[in-house]
Amino acid sequence: MSALKTRTAPALDRALTLLELLSQSRHGLTLPELSERANLPRSSVHYLLVTLERRGYLHRNQRTSRYRFGQQVLALANGAAPALEMQQLAGPYLRRLAAQTGLTAHMAVLERDAAVVIAKHEAPQSSRVPTWVGRRINLHSTSLGKALIAFLPPAELEELLAAHPLARHNQNTMTSRVRLRDELTRVAEQGHAVDNEEEELGLRCVGAAVWGPTGVVASVSVSGSIGTIASDRVAELARMVKSTAAALAQQPLRIGA
Repeated sequence: MSALKTRTAPALDRALTLLELLSQSRHGLTLPELSERANLPRSSVHYLLVTLERRGYLHRNQRTSRYRFGQQVLALANGAAPALEMQQLAGPYLRRLAAQTGLTAHMAVLERDAAVVIAKHEAPQSSRVPTWVGRRINLHSTSLGKALIAFLPPAELEELLAAHPLARHNQNTMTSRVRLRDELTRVAEQGHAVDNEEEELGLRCVGAAVWGPTGVVASVSVSGSIGTIASDRVAELARMVKSTAAALAQQPLRIGA
């Protein structure tokens, strides 16, 4: 059976939601805070937190009652070595791209039904972009996501689109699969993707696919406000992003190895 059609385990899904919320907090979160942010009953959250703490994935500060990651998380992180290697190899290229454009540069990889940001570099003068390493972003409404799926085999793309609704973030988001297929065809033809305020109002992004020996292994992009990325600047930025993607394609990038 396809993994996209298999039912998920609710308890595990909730536990992972808690871990993702904690990954976004610098100082940890309390039980009430986690319950509110996850929109889950406190009793359910407490049950999951106790389990994760006993397994060593979380540690609770007795004084502040805040939960933070435990040592067992480090053991899991060791298994992410290929992604970390890719992040390190891409670092100089993304820093250069950010410096040249004055924008925020990102790199992402495809993971099931989302694009996962694995690297981010900001230019000193760049406008704030609400992303972070580890964030899962939509495939249909971001330039990183579109660049990742535009070159998928037709059957694989259709399975992906059929299994997941196209979430609407604002009036610019494409929620029609027909429109999205047409958009992905254009991305494949021109070699770059654009997010025209589709994920978040006021932000525009330009992305391109990074190719490996057997297909697309990642995507890179620049992001900024619509003031810093005017429509007449997209073509220039697309050339720069594609040039960075081509340079990265010459590196021994590996993911899932």
